[in-house]
Amino acid sequence: MRAVVQRVTFSKVSVENEIVGKINKGLNVLLGIGKEDGQKDIEYLADKIVNLRIFEDENGKMNVSLKDINGQLLVISQFTLYGDCRKGKRPGFDKAARPEDAEKIYNQFIEECQKHGVKVETGKFQTMMSVEIHNDGPVTILLDSKKEF
Repeated sequence: MRAVVQRVTFSKVSVENEIVGKINKGLNVLLGIGKEDGQKDIEYLADKIVNLRIFEDENGKMNVSLKDINGQLLVISQFTLYGDCRKGKRPGFDKAARPEDAEKIYNQFIEECQKHGVKVETGKFQTMMSVEIHNDGPVTILLDSKKEF
């Protein structure tokens, strides 16, 4: 499971010009799900994201988590995070989970984040979405549950 985590002051996702998810201060998470992802990946990444200390404390040091600031999550499915561009010019998606499997894991990930007491908004799975991100900092972190990077 892979995530691009962005600290935001505001973010929203729309489908066909209709807002389906919107947050203020918090984290925008683009989430990719691989073929071999399961419960351990869900738990690891959810815990890592909600407890990641990338918000500034009173001294201006990144030392505070999403939970500490009562921030919100906007989780958007992003299968292209498994795009392999090492050969040729067109990405291959062999390592991405099939849509029916990915959707189940995506929903389980959202539930796991909610168990941490975090408000979670979402995009709409397997649709063309427009995402507006007001990156704060900018702060952008890449995470991988298999720790490949």
